[in-house]
Amino acid sequence: MSEDFYDVLGVSPDASTEEIKQAYRTKATEYHPDVSDDPDAEEKFKKIQKAKQVLTDEEKREAYDQMGHDRYEQAEKHGFDASESGGAGGMGGGPFGGMGGGGMGGMGGGGGGLGDLFEQVFGGGGGGRGRRRPRKGRDLRTELEIDLEEAYEGAEKQFSLERPEECDVCEGEGHPPEADAETCSECQGRGQVTQVQQTPLGRVQQTTACPRCEGEGTIYSETCGECRGEGYVRNEATLTVEVPAGIQEGQTLRMEGEGAPSPEGGPRGDLLIDVSIRDHEEFEREGDDLRYRLPVSFPQATFGDTVEVPTLEGGAEFEIPQGTQSGETFRLEGKGMPRLRGRGQGDLYVKVQVVTPESLNEDQREALEEFAEAGGDEIEVKEGFFEKIKRAF
Repeated sequence: MSEDFYDVLGVSPDASTEEIKQAYRTKATEYHPDVSDDPDAEEKFKKIQKAKQVLTDEEKREAYDQMGHDRYEQAEKHGFDASESGGAGGMGGGPFGGMGGGGMGGMGGGGGGLGDLFEQVFGGGGGGRGRRRPRKGRDLRTELEIDLEEAYEGAEKQFSLERPEECDVCEGEGHPPEADAETCSECQGRGQVTQVQQTPLGRVQQTTACPRCEGEGTIYSETCGECRGEGYVRNEATLTVEVPAGIQEGQTLRMEGEGAPSPEGGPRGDLLIDVSIRDHEEFEREGDDLRYRLPVSFPQATFGDTVEVPTLEGGAEFEIPQGTQSGETFRLEGKGMPRLRGRGQGDLYVKVQVVTPESLNEDQREALEEFAEAGGDEIEVKEGFFEKIKRAF
């Protein structure tokens, strides 16, 4: 028996996709051929990559769990590809190349399909992990808008959304408790129907959920009036999510088990929260850095000055050097946004903008004209030095 993909990554068969990705990152860092001293690092790294590729693809993982490791590997050698094309229709190439679109169906349904196909081709005896797990409920998605200050400090945010919930009236059964039940005559209570198809490889059977009882095996005399037989109703839920400090525009938070319930009794799906950040009046954000425009007067830029600039944690002292030009940018290290997972902070970039006054009193005008003449500038008094400076900037 070969080492299966769950063991390669060190996770359980019930691990979530996020847990599998995290395990892959840990293992890949340990066995990457460029950094690992393990003599078998390259081979182990290939196995880790293959395990991650299969177990993070919903359809490939379902096929893998149905067949077990050895049968899945054997199927791949014969050209099987559990890609998004789904089911036997995606089996181009190899000995199954002529079977596309022949009503083979997808990998889901009532748990037949691929399992029955490989039962015919490779023989019985899946055992172990070949038994199909109840499918997880589907993931839901919502949006959350926060302020830049909340992204800086982190926040606990409460929000509401409408999502499917188990019907309280029928407890998710889809029928009243007093409803009469009878065995489905189409599937004889098995919940599945089987069709046999003749192919160049021989007889291949396909098993799907019974269309009459929808896989239940039982027909009920009444359906629930609240959920109309669905077993689920849409209710508004109020939840609270922890927003980590340093989160960026467009990143997604995941709340495990807060998605839709599973129709097969499996775990609930997850809730994905897409975060957006409102524009700020003073700061522009670029990754972990912030940018701020600082207006200064002509004398401040000429002679230098000490001023206070705002940051998201209060004011910070800033030295304007003598002779600063309009448009020059200075960096205040560590005054930007916190990096996720506590790895320090970005920087604050201060862009100096020399502001020309809109009006001058007589003393100011004379002083500036004398300044201009002392520098050898020839200007017309009617235009004034103010206008010349204004045009220059």
